[in-house]
Amino acid sequence: MTISLRNRRAGAAATATALALASLAALAGTATPASASGRATASGPATAATVSAPASAAALKPASPAASGDPAAPAALTLPRPTGPYATGRDTLFLTDHERTDPWVPAAGARQLLVSLHYPARPGSGGDPAPYMPEAEARLMLAQRGLDDPEWPGLVAATRAFSRTAARPAPGRFPLVLLSPGFGTPRATLTGLAEELASRGYVVATADHPYESTGTELPDGRVLTCAACDEVDAQPDEAGRRRVLAAVSAGRAADFSFLLDRLTGPRPAWRHAGAIDARRVGMAGHSIGGNAAASTMAADPRVDAGVNMDGTFFDPARGLGGRPFLMLGTDPGHAPGAGDTSWDEGWTRLDGFKRWLTVRDSGHFTFTDTPAIGEQLGIVDPDAPLSAARSTTITRAYVTAFFDRSLRGRPARLLDGPSPAHPEVLFQRH
Repeated sequence: MTISLRNRRAGAAATATALALASLAALAGTATPASASGRATASGPATAATVSAPASAAALKPASPAASGDPAAPAALTLPRPTGPYATGRDTLFLTDHERTDPWVPAAGARQLLVSLHYPARPGSGGDPAPYMPEAEARLMLAQRGLDDPEWPGLVAATRAFSRTAARPAPGRFPLVLLSPGFGTPRATLTGLAEELASRGYVVATADHPYESTGTELPDGRVLTCAACDEVDAQPDEAGRRRVLAAVSAGRAADFSFLLDRLTGPRPAWRHAGAIDARRVGMAGHSIGGNAAASTMAADPRVDAGVNMDGTFFDPARGLGGRPFLMLGTDPGHAPGAGDTSWDEGWTRLDGFKRWLTVRDSGHFTFTDTPAIGEQLGIVDPDAPLSAARSTTITRAYVTAFFDRSLRGRPARLLDGPSPAHPEVLFQRH
């Protein structure tokens, strides 16, 4: 989760790196971090970050109620409560793909994944609420964006979620939804959507892709920083940066094919894998994770439906064998003929049920936990005035309706045309 102002302007003293990557983010809607980490060296994986934030960040940072001593400052942050009929549980898997070397830091050895699994659970079962995010990840994420209030990493890390550890699964088998976060962004930023889907009867697997986030804390305490961000930074021009980002999306497709093998294969890695109906699999992602949904579908026929939430198609969307796809983005940034022409091109190549929706007054992070947490910290983005409540409601409603239709065969009138309940949502193509 990034609690930053979208399209924040860097001041004159911002580094050349920050300016180059901010320009790319503005063009592509990927929220590419501006020098998100120190470069991982050939001697092994990175264990710490050297964060470079724009020099103007302090002037742009909103006042922190917690730092000001305001008695109204939030004692704790909380995600919106899931609305479905199921209680939810959460497990965490740490997986190693011995068939692949890490593409960003080959010296680190085999590719590894950290995966959060949210699932429908029996009411009253389980232990404590699952933690939101390690404090080390929160600190790196906030610092990269120039939000360096010393109290905020602890507050963000302790954000209250609603899934419980060690909860017993609800009886039955459920469709599986894969989630992929934005580039440079931890998987925790999609927790609210994952909990909502789990409460509505889906198993949800959200992956962290190591070396593609500001910080990924491994079970042994090491924190991997964003070598892929450094690779983008090292490119001499926009074409080179786009090639690297296309490789990010294609690499995530390989990550998710491996994850599907480990969740649905003959010797599954998850203790509750019997709760998954492997015949019904969908995928959604934010920013470059949305491109990864299309890349994964193109590479793996087991994925039946996909959602791109405000992500540029660096790895171009191709025909998906008639499988359904939803494009859900900002307005006007992802409207037809707007700045991101990859959506116009991608739309023509999609060959199944498809919808192209944009949301007025939204920002790049509208479709994540950012609005809910940002509002509680007193952050206001004048370029994205849509409230946290509306951001949450719209994202949940349309993503759930799409997967209900695509994976369960249920009617989804919400996808038939404009709804009076959601006047911010514009049907661009359908």
